[in-house]
Amino acid sequence: MSPRLRGLKARAVIKAFERAGGARRGGKGDHVNIKMPNGMIGTFKAVGEVKIGLLNKMIKRAGLSEKEFLEHLE
Repeated sequence: MSPRLRGLKARAVIKAFERAGGARRGGKGDHVNIKMPNGMIGTFKAVGEVKIGLLNKMIKRAGLSEKEFLEHLE
């Protein structure tokens, strides 16, 4: 678990998943769904920080390594 994954803003995380091939879908309230090419759909709160446990889980479910995700983050 990288310390670089801590404290990431939801907006940056959503953009990173979109750069990795994900498509933004509507969600309820302040949540956004991201559908990845492998069929995984991840739901994130669109404001504030993304919790580290949720982010790690979504990175693995999306079929990305932590390194690949960080490359899309920059």
